[in-house]
Amino acid sequence: MTEKPLDGTVGQGPKGRPPSGDADLKAYQRTASDLLIHFHIIEKIAKIHDPKNDAFQEQGRILFDALKKFLESEDDATFRIRHSSLLLNGVRLKSSLATYPIFKFVMNEFRLRELEALAFKPGLTLEELFRFMPVFAHREKREGSMFDRLQAEIDAADITHIVLEKAFEQKTPSNLNRNTARVYFLSIVHLKDSFQRHQRNEGIKIQSTRRLMQSIYNHIVDNESFVFGMTNLKNYDEYTLNHSVNVCLLATALGRRLGLNRGEIVDLGMAAFFHDLGKLETPLAILNKPAKLDDGEREIMEQHPFKGAEKLVLLQESQRLPLRAIHVAMEHHIKEDLSGYPRYFHKDDVNLFSKIVKVVDFFDAVTTKRVYRTNVFTRAEALSLMLEQSGTEFNPVILKAFVNLMGALPIGSLVALSSGEIGIVFDLNADPKFQLRPTIRLVTDKAGNKIDGELVDLTERDPDGGRFVRTIVSPLNPHDYGIEIADYFLAQAQ
Repeated sequence: MTEKPLDGTVGQGPKGRPPSGDADLKAYQRTASDLLIHFHIIEKIAKIHDPKNDAFQEQGRILFDALKKFLESEDDATFRIRHSSLLLNGVRLKSSLATYPIFKFVMNEFRLRELEALAFKPGLTLEELFRFMPVFAHREKREGSMFDRLQAEIDAADITHIVLEKAFEQKTPSNLNRNTARVYFLSIVHLKDSFQRHQRNEGIKIQSTRRLMQSIYNHIVDNESFVFGMTNLKNYDEYTLNHSVNVCLLATALGRRLGLNRGEIVDLGMAAFFHDLGKLETPLAILNKPAKLDDGEREIMEQHPFKGAEKLVLLQESQRLPLRAIHVAMEHHIKEDLSGYPRYFHKDDVNLFSKIVKVVDFFDAVTTKRVYRTNVFTRAEALSLMLEQSGTEFNPVILKAFVNLMGALPIGSLVALSSGEIGIVFDLNADPKFQLRPTIRLVTDKAGNKIDGELVDLTERDPDGGRFVRTIVSPLNPHDYGIEIADYFLAQAQ
């Protein structure tokens, strides 16, 4: 019997196909058990000997040869703990009386290191495996996350073809929200560090960025509404960082809605994450000018797409960066009718990823207060404005998908209710008949006093008359009421 990973991350079986037939499955089980035994042996040796030891070298080569042969027909070799069982590429492994102690030992080692999965990827070298095993085998009981220390040591050892996946806490709503908020702020920190490293000519940690994008994808799958809520966070002092993270999150969600596969979505997230890298070259006096730019300043501003693409091409780790990230950096201000900038753009078409980022980049920009913009659009107003420019500014199919994704009243919208209360849209109703009856968090009472109110479902009816208890009367602009939408979502993560 086979079992595929529930989250679709790594380990999809032989080129995506599980073994078929009893004979194939038994052979696969034997191969998997052999790999596990070899891994167990080399780990035990690595606990007491250094990599120069003859036994370590011999057993390391045996494991490497076995992995190399396995990866000739597999996309990866992933050991995963699932429901107290051990799987290899989605196939549940069966232990015998002889192998049970090994299975139990390996699973315990995973749990102690907070691991759900360990993946060996094509391109793995013997030297890389020799660097990895001592790092994995070494374990100290210290405060803090064992997984985080292990991941940091792997990064420091430049191990890129062995990937770890963390075992998360039980996915209760409070844990999910807390973890999602953590990933959001970690994204801002990572992008800021990437910008600073680039300015110091130290290179950007692309592999760390890819892992971050995979984590973002997981949170969008598990907690999409709260992710949208977090994109209401606007840090005016760190606009480029905050904006880039919001664009990354929205682009990832839109890519999923458009039917891209997981690998494409991760690449799209990376492209969106670095889409404004070229603004590092734009003077702050121009970025933050509280008036209309003159022609010379406009020309400097319009160079940032070219500068961004150039920087991505010249990255030390450019070979690990999706090629489409360079397209996005260059093309995210090109309109659907091929106007826009850079003005020396002469292609007949624009990359799909660029068209996606174009939509979400505009949406986040016009819903953010800036020194040079007196009018800040609400989310609903922004979508209405964008629909007026469908086919000229934006690709109609992508824009329609984005509008459907965000809903008639996007998450984070402030609304007046028929009850006299004011609330924030916290979750959309999946039933199309009730798209104007989302879940609302009340932020004022009927008298207009600010409160940290309850979550209410607008499909709730009066048990006597059968009428809806509350109905949305009109959208409101939170800036007119001094309400910071993001604060209410952050409170959910406490």
